[in-house]
Amino acid sequence: MKIREIYDVLQAELLTPGADLDREVYAACGSDMMSDVLAYVKDAAVLITGLNNPQVVRTASMMDMVCIVFVRGKRPDQTILDLAKQMDIAVLATDKTMFTTCGLLHGCGLQGGD
Repeated sequence: MKIREIYDVLQAELLTPGADLDREVYAACGSDMMSDVLAYVKDAAVLITGLNNPQVVRTASMMDMVCIVFVRGKRPDQTILDLAKQMDIAVLATDKTMFTTCGLLHGCGLQGGD
């Protein structure tokens, strides 16, 4: 699945203009606990989270993730967005809950990172 498809399915807002929406995403992880992300995620995944701090971007970068989706209407500040741009990670935001977001993406064929 491409980031563009995630953007469309979630009716999300792109918070990093200029991000490559044609990058492939092979798995997803929904978590607010970055220790779980470190334990279970594989490369080229999307991180679905409500946690809104720079550690989210650093964790995503360490795990070679290509996209972060902030759920529940969370909007990261410019410092977080600048860090994501620097690390070439697309950032999306949706008002949907984490459960709904994960369900929609799973329904489109995206698998978990376990």
